[in-house]
Amino acid sequence: MILRLDELALDLPKPKNPSANDAAAIQELLGGKFGEMSTLMNYTFQSFNFRGRDRLRPFYALTSAIAAEEYSHIEAVSYAINLLLTGVTERGKDPVPGPLAGAADARNSYHFLASGQAALPFDSMGNPWTGQYVNSTGTLRLDLLHNFFLECGARANKIRAYETVTDPCARTMIGYLLVRGGLHVYAYAKALEVITGVDVKKIMPVPPLSNAKFPEAVKFMEHGLHRELYTFSPNAYKEAGLIWNGEHPEDGSQLVVKEGAIKGVPYPVLEEEPQLSAPGEDDFDPEMFKDIAKKLGIADEWKQRHG
Repeated sequence: MILRLDELALDLPKPKNPSANDAAAIQELLGGKFGEMSTLMNYTFQSFNFRGRDRLRPFYALTSAIAAEEYSHIEAVSYAINLLLTGVTERGKDPVPGPLAGAADARNSYHFLASGQAALPFDSMGNPWTGQYVNSTGTLRLDLLHNFFLECGARANKIRAYETVTDPCARTMIGYLLVRGGLHVYAYAKALEVITGVDVKKIMPVPPLSNAKFPEAVKFMEHGLHRELYTFSPNAYKEAGLIWNGEHPEDGSQLVVKEGAIKGVPYPVLEEEPQLSAPGEDDFDPEMFKDIAKKLGIADEWKQRHG
């Protein structure tokens, strides 16, 4: 089971230039073949289906821990998309002026016609993510090799998205994913090395471009996020440390496994979009929960949010 925390993995700056087309490009990192939906579902199903997990526990633990982290990556990409979309149409409750007229020129009209100006499990061209992207053969070497390939493909797409979208919101998110995704590339390389004896890390990074080239990634590396593998569990998957140990190939720092999750930050506030009826509950009064919140012992938290 996934333990969900009410916070985002990283602090995303407010976009300087909100753009529907930038948001569409970033969708590739969410619902594309090499997007975060694919990494999550590949590793999740491999962990669910893992046979012989007691004997091969370190490999199961590694895959499971990375799978849980991918959930937070989907969330990070989604929020970047949502922030890039915030304010790109004219807010208001009057439909006559055509407040969504600009959506006709947007590359992905689903953001406006099928959602409340928000992320969807689609790629950059509006094609829905599909379970056909999931590779769970049950053969450990093959699955690990696929995972290494998947992370390398994801890295290539992140670099291209970085070069496409210059807004600080998108680039901060991509810099974070380059660092954490790079860790996953190396983790699967080490797992393959343990099984086969082949030094897979000699072909890293793929594509051959150091994270040091990306200023936003460097900031996360300075905090050690390129070498810290998190279990995303309060008391399990520590056996991943039997694989994740030694020195990082880029800077020689020590690899460490940390129990729990990456310390997050409060979610960005997504403003309401009345022209899209998002969320559309104009008559709702939070005061109706005031007495119940008091009985539940969360009155202070409720007051802090709603005044």
